[in-house]
Amino acid sequence: MINISKLYCEQVTPGDWLRYGMKGSGERAGEVVPKKASERKPIVVWNYTSKCNLKCVHCYNDSGMDKASNESTTEEAKAILDDLAEFGVPSVLFSGGEPFVRKDLFELIRYAGGKGLRTVISTNGTMITPEAAKTIKDAGVSYVGISLDGIGEVNDKFRGVKGAFDSTVKGIRNCMAAGVRVGLRLTLTKRNVQDLEPLFDFLDAENIERLCFYHLVPSGRGEGIFSDDDLTHAQSRDAIEKIMAKTRQLKEAGKQTDILTVDNHVDGIYLYLKLLKEDPEKAAKVWELLTWNGGGMNSSGVGIGCIDFNGKVHANQFWGHYDLGDVHEKKFSEIWSDNEEPLLKGLRDRRGHVKGRCRVCKFFDACGGSLRVRADLHFGDTWAPDPGCYLTDEEIGLDDAKIAELKDCGEWYEMPL
Repeated sequence: MINISKLYCEQVTPGDWLRYGMKGSGERAGEVVPKKASERKPIVVWNYTSKCNLKCVHCYNDSGMDKASNESTTEEAKAILDDLAEFGVPSVLFSGGEPFVRKDLFELIRYAGGKGLRTVISTNGTMITPEAAKTIKDAGVSYVGISLDGIGEVNDKFRGVKGAFDSTVKGIRNCMAAGVRVGLRLTLTKRNVQDLEPLFDFLDAENIERLCFYHLVPSGRGEGIFSDDDLTHAQSRDAIEKIMAKTRQLKEAGKQTDILTVDNHVDGIYLYLKLLKEDPEKAAKVWELLTWNGGGMNSSGVGIGCIDFNGKVHANQFWGHYDLGDVHEKKFSEIWSDNEEPLLKGLRDRRGHVKGRCRVCKFFDACGGSLRVRADLHFGDTWAPDPGCYLTDEEIGLDDAKIAELKDCGEWYEMPL
């Protein structure tokens, strides 16, 4: 995640303690602020059901009401939570599918909380009644992330169900009325990038503090729309410019916001380059934060992991085509601690594996080669350049000599535009 509010507007936001090693920014009693990003235990995204009441065109794991899976029983789920708590993961994110489809959601959330785990819910929001919102609050859920991929009909077409937008808005308002911390989640595509202004207006009007913009990853059903719906590099740059400008406007208006982009650490470099022109002193401070975090070096396979609805463990929620192990057969902690597992070993030593323009990029210390799974899905090579990188060759220090060297050693990849 790239925290625009923190890096561009110098706001203290929840999660800075974990993201940038900063004390006094949301850590709870007993939680240890990491000295190094590489030492963090993973936040676990748990897609603990395959069932979903919507039909989102970009669903990264192809969920649906008729999707068969090997979901954990309630007792099996509690055993998994026991292991995660003992392993020291900082947070468990209950996702799906749609987590509210399962009847034991709050039983498991309360159980996790009793073990000292932070709990987060990732939902489409359509099933959050006033009663459910009150239960979320009473159960001690840290945060509810609600997906909203546009305003009105734009969202409904994205979600595949007419009326989804209105139902989601009701869920958001029910949470807000109950005092639940809420954030919106949106995947940037050509279908909704024109809605950035209305989305920020909606955020402001509803007094929502958090908004996460995800870059599209071509997994699950997202693979089918990737070539048509993914932003061009020029559109990505323009979107980040607008997000940064709106974040600054909210800051200047006295709003406390938490605006982030997700799944492309290049955004942090783009922000840094912009600050170099606007405020070099601030840029130097941002560089320290970006390099402490390490970008992709300390994300997939290090600071974030996933358990899917079949019990398979993955390096992140988009890596469904590569299994690290199965929690029905082996504890998550044991699977995650296997430093000889080929993918985990590579992800934890990216410098020795990444190829192409990512290898020679002068910003590798802060970006870390960004999202490896996107390279894998696009090029069929985990260590190829991230095709989502929208920085120019000139910006990353890729000159004619380096291009020639990459071509000579077979590391030249044609990047999308």
